[in-house]
Amino acid sequence: MDSHVNYNHSSNVSTTKVRVGLIGCGQVAQVVHIPTLGFLSDYFRITYLCDVSTGALEHCQAKIPAPGPNIPRITKNATELCSSDDVDVVFILSSDEYHAEQAILALQHDKCVFVEKPAALNLRDIDRIQQAEKSSKGKLMVGYMRRYASAFESAIKEIGGIDKILYARVRDIIGPNSTFVDQSGMFPKTFNDLEERDVSDRKDRATELVHHALEVECNAPASASAITMWRVLGVLGTHDISAMREVLGMPLGLVGVHTGFPFWSVLFQYSGFAVSYESGIHSVPQFDAHIEAYGQDKIVRIQYDTPYVKGLPITVHVSENVNGSLKETVIRQTYEDAYTQELKHVYDWIRLGKPVKTTIEDARLDTEILQMIMKADSRCVQARSGIP
Repeated sequence: MDSHVNYNHSSNVSTTKVRVGLIGCGQVAQVVHIPTLGFLSDYFRITYLCDVSTGALEHCQAKIPAPGPNIPRITKNATELCSSDDVDVVFILSSDEYHAEQAILALQHDKCVFVEKPAALNLRDIDRIQQAEKSSKGKLMVGYMRRYASAFESAIKEIGGIDKILYARVRDIIGPNSTFVDQSGMFPKTFNDLEERDVSDRKDRATELVHHALEVECNAPASASAITMWRVLGVLGTHDISAMREVLGMPLGLVGVHTGFPFWSVLFQYSGFAVSYESGIHSVPQFDAHIEAYGQDKIVRIQYDTPYVKGLPITVHVSENVNGSLKETVIRQTYEDAYTQELKHVYDWIRLGKPVKTTIEDARLDTEILQMIMKADSRCVQARSGIP
């Protein structure tokens, strides 16, 4: 259990509930955040919902148990939610084309902001968020739930016990996300009642934001394949890159890269060792995400399972040479999922002033690494094409 607060859900608990406004009522809201906030109902109360879909708003509102006057309000206007006196923290769970604008809007209204990764689709907008936070009474946290798992913190300690890292591997190869979502027991629904202007606006934003990231910041062609990889790295790759940074630090550079969707691989250079990052998406209903560090006499792996099915443990596996014998240890600290542990940190952050590690400055480093990958891939493409 988290050490910051006594999370004993009994009738004697006396807490000031954090009032939450959710922007975005899609899959991640329905499968993850609304249920988890409900499980932590002694600490959070959802007071406002915002989405461009009336169907999604009404569906999510009906899913939230709230007697009498506590039923969450609904709106299609993000400004209405962000300006409400009945909202302490704004959860930005919308499509990532809107993360930066909505985070800045909430900060301009002096709200605390929890934004799902990626915080933004390019460095320009990350810097805009950072500036907005500096001039706001509010503060911002980026949602990297894997880094808040207690097993992850144990793995860092175990890896810290390796005398010298010789090699490390970061892997995230998963089956179709729909498989795990459909088995989550949350029964999410999608709605197609969007106005044409909303559909067009999202498409236009995506084009401008990604082209700026690739063409302006990476000096790389915004080809169809590059655009696909940039979006996938932002959604899936940031999990791995963010965790890799906390475990091993920033890489010095790249030795090699291949971004042939639906599988891609990168070899990062660190001081004295290399790190392979391999990831991809296939049709086998399997979730294989881990970080593994190799020393001369010790190997440490943290193994993740899908976060959409609650109760699946995150485990740490330690293999050691003990007087010539193989000693294998499996550490399962808790069945409590990473999203629940992350939201406990959100409560500590807002009500107790505890700092969080996933700040906007921290998230900027992930985008720098992702751009490092795309720049290197562009150079490889040009070399294969004979372009000087």
